[in-house]
Amino acid sequence: MAGAVPAGAAPATVAADEVALVRVQLPTEAMFHELVAAGADIAGRPRSTNGEVRADIVLTGAELSALTARGARTVQVVQRAGDGTARYRASVRGARSAAAADTLHFLQAYWWTSNGRTFLQTQVATTATDDPDVEITVTWRTAAGVTGSFELFRFEDADEYQYHVALPQELPAQPVQVTAVSSLGGTTRPTRPAAWPGSAPPPQPSGYQRDFIDAYATPLDVQARIRRLGRQYRDLVDVIDLPNRTQGYRRTAAVHVGDPAVAAIVVESVRFGDQNVNGIQVRTVDPGAADRPLSARFRDRVLTVSLATDAAGTTISTTDQVAALINARFPDRFRAFVEDGSTGLPMPLTGPVTLDDGLAGDAPRRPWTVQALRIGVHRDGSRTGVLVYSQEHAREWATPLVTLEFAERMLANARTDPATRQLLERVDLFVIPTVNPDGANYSFADFNFQRKNLVNHCTGTQRDPRLRNSWGVDVNRNYAVGSLFDGYTGASANCLSGTFAGPAEQSEAESRNVVALAEAHRNIKFSMNVHSYGGYFMWSPGAYKVPGRITLPRPSIEEAAYFLSSAKRIVGAIASERGTVTWPSQTGPVADVLYSAAGNSADHLYYELGITAWNFEIGNDLWNPETAEWEGVGFQPPFPEAHAEAMEYAGGLVELMRIAGEFPADRV
Repeated sequence: MAGAVPAGAAPATVAADEVALVRVQLPTEAMFHELVAAGADIAGRPRSTNGEVRADIVLTGAELSALTARGARTVQVVQRAGDGTARYRASVRGARSAAAADTLHFLQAYWWTSNGRTFLQTQVATTATDDPDVEITVTWRTAAGVTGSFELFRFEDADEYQYHVALPQELPAQPVQVTAVSSLGGTTRPTRPAAWPGSAPPPQPSGYQRDFIDAYATPLDVQARIRRLGRQYRDLVDVIDLPNRTQGYRRTAAVHVGDPAVAAIVVESVRFGDQNVNGIQVRTVDPGAADRPLSARFRDRVLTVSLATDAAGTTISTTDQVAALINARFPDRFRAFVEDGSTGLPMPLTGPVTLDDGLAGDAPRRPWTVQALRIGVHRDGSRTGVLVYSQEHAREWATPLVTLEFAERMLANARTDPATRQLLERVDLFVIPTVNPDGANYSFADFNFQRKNLVNHCTGTQRDPRLRNSWGVDVNRNYAVGSLFDGYTGASANCLSGTFAGPAEQSEAESRNVVALAEAHRNIKFSMNVHSYGGYFMWSPGAYKVPGRITLPRPSIEEAAYFLSSAKRIVGAIASERGTVTWPSQTGPVADVLYSAAGNSADHLYYELGITAWNFEIGNDLWNPETAEWEGVGFQPPFPEAHAEAMEYAGGLVELMRIAGEFPADRV
């Protein structure tokens, strides 16, 4: 110990006016109690041995001399008054030295082969987290001694440093060693990359039936497939009508009256266009006489607004006045508002213009009943339940192909493959191929990039028909855990945003249906939400608050290990189809590998209902060997690519069934 007195050595001395922390051996307990009574600065609990007391006391040299004169003995000068300042300065120098040579460590180092090519991906963290200019280089070596290197880039999320990473790098052979160095001089120890994912499914038996998908499927096609499967496999399937009917493929009808570039109002129907509103006409007219008041009438499906005139017979009504009159006269039939930039301008004379809902498709214009398939030998709640659902986002056309292909594989092979039959003996499977049919119909017929449903919660000028492709609610931001309304980020309160969360948690029929199915069948212990695109495999937490990047509660160590080990099995099953490998950097919690998604469905199922909830993003980037680049596939790739995605991810869902089949029966 610093300051200890070696045997036979003279004790360290303390100057009379110096203050120090000294360990003192007092000859009697009475002397210790006397010091306590006098208010001595005793540090820590004293220790007694054979009637003597050893105590740490803050005192002056003069006070120590007085105690020594009474038989006390100095054991150690633990710390002198100036030592603290010196030690602080030394710590700062040490920190600066450490920053100059930062510490690095590998968070990930994985290699894999795909279609005869070898890839390596790494993530490296630096202790110099606040230095945006730190550069990190990874060097790799193969068993044959071939070496190479590549640069990592700094990744931040919500203004918080996460790590340095790069896209998977093509290598000539399996790497046996990687090392990282930084521009500050930091280095890692040599590390051997692990094989990813390190798992493969059992081979499919001879005669295994598959490939039930031959084209993209609209909601009507999906509905027909569900009905056909229900009829064809009556012993294995129940078709469930979910309780909340959606709005349907319909909208209110609207029209610009006037010229939006000059002066105009928007007239909109209160009812949906298909409710005998499409085709109604609106016009503004000059009454042809002086001193006439502003008036309006609706007759023979024509709304006629007669503008006010002055003493000279000139029309004088403004856009605001005309809109106000329509709202006052026909509140149960029409809504009107002034076009942006037209406030207070003279209302132009307009010939008949026609109200229309703007929908081009031929899907049924009625509320839609979303359906689920319940598949299994024992559909009574006695077996482990698995919920698989897709197309929360309308534009993700390939996702219902995955769930339909998977469902039909399970049904068709249950009669010919003992392993499949055994899975359906052990597992109670629920499949919702299309969560958001209204948005999907719109995506197919009107606007391919439609993400949301068709419910328009916008008000005022945000209801301008020119904004029709921005209306709707993001179904996967409308759930009730970690939501925008709870203060989490990754959703919007703007009704025109692609991630609009809606006016309240679970305001939408689509999100309520998913939760209703899970709540009604509490044997559901696993779920998979199928999205596209990009090639991700994810789980909770899916959202965080800012600032500080405060996530929803993290799974326990045991749960996190289970999430990852199961993910590797499913990723391995996906890869067995055509070599598609979901990258390790895109496997993990949503909030870590993608972004914060406030109010997503998997978080609701996991935190609220205790379901082990995963998320796919199908449509992995494809490696182009000619350009040596990873290329995206998009939401609606050419059908051969969508077909391939359906085949490989259906195989991943079969592996999920195997995982669920291992779940202890006594925990259902």
